[in-house]
Order: sequence, then C-alpha cells, then structure tokens
Amino acid sequence: MFIMCFLLIDIGDIQSRLLDHRPVVQGEIRFFVREFEEKRGLREKRLLENLNNMIIGANDQTIPKCTEAMQHRLFAALTRLEAANHMAQRIHLREQEAEQSTKLHACQERRKAEWEAFMKEQTVKKEAVDEEHAKAVGRLSTHYSDMKKDLTKFAPF
Repeated sequence: MFIMCFLLIDIGDIQSRLLDHRPVVQGEIRFFVREFEEKRGLREKRLLENLNNMIIGANDQTIPKCTEAMQHRLFAALTRLEAANHMAQRIHLREQEAEQSTKLHACQERRKAEWEAFMKEQTVKKEAVDEEHAKAVGRLSTHYSDMKKDLTKFAPF
C-alpha cells in the first residue's frame, strides 16, 4: 500500500508537472515584467519623452510656420490664377470679336454680292423696259406720222 501511495503521489506530481503550466507561465511573466521595468523601461520612457517633445515642438512652431507659409503661397497662387483667368477671358473675348468680325465681313461680302446681282437684274430689266419704251415710241411715232399724213390728205378742204 505504501507503494501505491507513493505511486499516487508520483503520478499526481507528474500530472501537475505535465498539465499544470501556471508556475512556468507565472515565472515567464515575472521575467518579462522585470526585463521591461529594469532594462527597457528607461529606454521606452526616454523615447516617449522625446516623442512628446517633438510633438509639442511641432504644435508650437512647425505647424504655425507651415500654415503661414501655406496661406502665403496659396494667396500668391490664387492671385496668379485670377490673373490667368482674366487673361483667358480677354483672349476669349478677342476671339469672339474676331469671329464676329469675320462673320460680319462674310455677311458684308454676301450682301455686296447680292447687291451686285440685284443691280445686274435691275440693269437687265431697265434695258428691257427701255427697249419696250423705244418700240412703243417707234409705234407711236409711226402712228402719229400716219395720222399726220392722213391729216395732210384732208388739209386742202
């Protein structure tokens, strides 16, 4: 029975060593905490203080300088952009005026051509009217000369 009891104690001890990892994990945790606090703690603290100082410096000096420079350059860029926009509008107006001028010139040329065609047509019509008038004058003059001859026949009475 003693052996059995010893065997049970050994089995319990073996079981606790195989299945119960709490003492090992706790030892690792203690080692990690000690390592972090002793060796890395000061280094991490210095690193965090340096980062904090850099952030404070950036907030106090760098960001305002950058903001001021950005506003100045944006104002200059906006001024140049407005000038370029104004120039583009002037160029656009000149192009429109030139286009209207060419349209006006083309319209004037077309009106001249229409006027010349109209005048030629009027000249042709005038010549036709003059010719008809000349024929009518010729007919009337022959008619009146015939009447004059007839009158001369009756004149001796």
